[in-house]
Amino acid sequence: MDRKDVPQDKGINGEWHGISYAVDDDGHYVLARSAGWEPANVANRQAWELVEQEVADILDRVRKDELSPLAYHMARNLMDVKTLARYAGLSRFRVKRHLKAGTFRRLSPALVEKYARVFNMEAERLKEVP
Repeated sequence: MDRKDVPQDKGINGEWHGISYAVDDDGHYVLARSAGWEPANVANRQAWELVEQEVADILDRVRKDELSPLAYHMARNLMDVKTLARYAGLSRFRVKRHLKAGTFRRLSPALVEKYARVFNMEAERLKEVP
């Protein structure tokens, strides 16, 4: 597409712009800023709605004491067990166990601190949910 035809449909990115390839007046490929493209904006909105619903469902389960606050923070940061295990330097098995409310309450302060560092927060805040 020509550089002048790069879509500029405002979307969920706000002030941020994406980068697209376009053809300049000399026929060369160049990078062009794009505020968004409506079909991509719709897809992104739908994806974020699903993420928000999943986080809300997990938050509800945390409040019912079915899951630990760790599950909420993991979902809010778009992490799965494998990713969190890798960042925390723990086995996936241990992270899965720590998603249980009772097990999480018995974690050592050092282990809570390790998780808190992954989420860039204080250890006491890791135990809280909104």
